[in-house]
Amino acid sequence: MSVTKDVRVGEPPPDPLREAAPDRSELVFDDFYHAHFRGLVVQLAAYTGDRGHAQDLVQEAFCKAFARWDRVAGYDDPLAWVRRVAWNLGHNRWRRLRTAQAYLLRQRETHVAGPTPDRVAIDTALAKLPDRQRRAVVLHYLADLSVAEIAAQERVAEGTVKSWLHRGRTALAAHLRDSAEEVGDV
Repeated sequence: MSVTKDVRVGEPPPDPLREAAPDRSELVFDDFYHAHFRGLVVQLAAYTGDRGHAQDLVQEAFCKAFARWDRVAGYDDPLAWVRRVAWNLGHNRWRRLRTAQAYLLRQRETHVAGPTPDRVAIDTALAKLPDRQRRAVVLHYLADLSVAEIAAQERVAEGTVKSWLHRGRTALAAHLRDSAEEVGDV
């Protein structure tokens, strides 16, 4: 004996997939989400000071709740769970941001003021010196090497280093005097 359902004339045959019971947990979650989203955003916006950031936190908390909705729906207060998750996410992001900022501060070099006009003039004058004279002047006056140390490094006699230093100082004085006169003429 076969059992058939009554089908009315003019109606499409019943779809076995639609006859299954609707997913009540999804409908309840949707209602729960719409009822509480704005309130949680207001709370988190007051905590973070940024409405967009608060919306992201609350949205992420609701996503976590949706993934565990069968369990969360059974809690005495599912809203308290979602609120706690959102607050924890906010706190964790704040902590990560603080750690990242501290790291960046440690990586930054200290701000150094730009070169003074005198420094620019000296650098320009040094650039005009022949290589050996420039090297001797830089090593003696900036690196604080003695004439003997420069001679050993350059593999020349100490008299040669003294000559380079004398010629270098004389040329620097002339270049600096010329640049001072140019600035005075302008």
